[in-house]
Amino acid sequence: MLLAKNLKFLRTTKGITQSELAENLGVQRTMISAYEDGRSEPKLTALAKISEIFMVSIDELLHHDIQEKGRKVLQQKPLKVLTIAVDKEDNEHISMVGQKASAGYLNGFADPEYMEQLPQFRLPHLATNQSYRAFEIAGDSMLPLVPGTLIIGSYIEQLSAIKSGKTYVLVTITEGVVYKRVFNYLQENGKLFLVSDNEHYKPYEIKGEDVMEVWEAKAFISTDFPNPKDKNTPVTNEDLSKMILDLKAEIVKMKGSRN
Repeated sequence: MLLAKNLKFLRTTKGITQSELAENLGVQRTMISAYEDGRSEPKLTALAKISEIFMVSIDELLHHDIQEKGRKVLQQKPLKVLTIAVDKEDNEHISMVGQKASAGYLNGFADPEYMEQLPQFRLPHLATNQSYRAFEIAGDSMLPLVPGTLIIGSYIEQLSAIKSGKTYVLVTITEGVVYKRVFNYLQENGKLFLVSDNEHYKPYEIKGEDVMEVWEAKAFISTDFPNPKDKNTPVTNEDLSKMILDLKAEIVKMKGSRN
């Protein structure tokens, strides 16, 4: 049964013992063993709790082979309730997350007090029906944007809204705060591929479940003007098409090395 297979796979992947899961569900450890062997099925209340613990839908648990096919599109509901800073007139401000503040942001992005301590500013001509945040980038992986550039991003509520080839700031459990060109393969394997505009940096993948926030790049603020003659000028549509083909080839290569 898919439920038994999925439960065992999710539990072992998360590093949870049968005893720990049993304690969370309020059942005996032997019952978890029976679930995973297919000798018994959890009641609806226990099934709902399992769905919550592993952040999967009940439908996915029952009808989708997670181990073989990967996760379905994740986070169809909002990633989380966004914490924002407003002024006395209830006007929303843009909070700035500097390079030094990025590590603390991973722990404080949901804390209103922490958000109020970040520098705040406003910009004209931005759509008023969206929430924005500014992130200071480090390193040279996204040339011609230099270290210290502020990326202004609009909040994305669902991972499925990520459009392949566009640039985003991702707040992640594994990589911290990163600014990359993103390719959406959630439907295929539950992962995103992150690509640098600087060809010296190799693309890498990240699990959708490890993403806590997504901000689509809308503008940038920099004291350095990009040089149009620089070999690292922004990618063109032709460059983007080649990048997608190269990326697909890399995916096939990665899959082949795992088999």
